[in-house]
Amino acid sequence: MAGRRVLVTGAASGIGAAIARALAARGAAVTLADRDAPALESVAALLAEELPDAAAAVPWVVDLLDTGALSNERLDFDILVNNAGIQKIAPIEEFDPADFRRILTLMLEVPFLLTRAVLPGMYERGFGRIINVSSVHGLRASPYKAAYVSAKHGLEGFSKVTALEGGPHGVTSNCINPGYVRTPLVERQIADQARLHGIPEAEVLSRVMLTESAIKRLVEPEEVAALAAWLASDDAGMVTGASHAMDGGWSAR
Repeated sequence: MAGRRVLVTGAASGIGAAIARALAARGAAVTLADRDAPALESVAALLAEELPDAAAAVPWVVDLLDTGALSNERLDFDILVNNAGIQKIAPIEEFDPADFRRILTLMLEVPFLLTRAVLPGMYERGFGRIINVSSVHGLRASPYKAAYVSAKHGLEGFSKVTALEGGPHGVTSNCINPGYVRTPLVERQIADQARLHGIPEAEVLSRVMLTESAIKRLVEPEEVAALAAWLASDDAGMVTGASHAMDGGWSAR
């Protein structure tokens, strides 16, 4: 991937940081986008330490919820990884409409705006990779996650439209659909899930998060990153419009 320019959103931790590391290790020049400036600097410094021969990772401190600032952007990247996400768990009748709008903005509108910003350059160069970090919740629903499930289902459809439009120009678009990944986002859900289901926090993994999976463990961020790296490669040039389940068999039911 030497010479490829990559933008990874939500790159300050978890899946985003792992994908940035995997692509940088393969020679790509990575831009790390997140609103958490100290965490971004830490990730960039860690990549420089682990990969001294790689291109320096560039932190981009940005509030992606400021969609007005993104609406007229033109960004020159060869690979876009739409990963940034947030979560809110509540019954529909108690779900704050502001939280619903914020989740849809960050996890559906922002991928649209960033894709819109990078496609002209990708079309000119005849090469592009759009990688949307979706979820098993882009394929299946769970209670108490109305906004997250809606956003991820929307992202699945948007990714397919991008694949159809981008194909003639050498641009592919795919979704990665992991189950629960060992990230701060998932760890923060445990207390909420325990409260909503009326069970101890220690039982959330076995009784809530992993009940549908045939493989009873969390997905590791590095596993998601390995799939993202393949989708970004030349070897995946005929892979587009697809949803790649990495959910331990959850979506096989």
